[in-house]
Amino acid sequence: MSLIRGLFWLALFVFFTFSFVVLFEYGTADFSNGFKTEFAKAKTFVMQAGKPATKDKAK
Repeated sequence: MSLIRGLFWLALFVFFTFSFVVLFEYGTADFSNGFKTEFAKAKTFVMQAGKPATKDKAK
């Protein structure tokens, strides 16, 4: 039960931290569009970070 509670608090922390960053960068007027934009950027970053590194070809 403690693990579930810990994961819940971690997810809550990540969500509110992300929301604060979006609010700081885009303000209240463009929060929803900024949230979508930053979420797409974060998703792209995670997908790229999960790929194996490409090796350089020998010259």
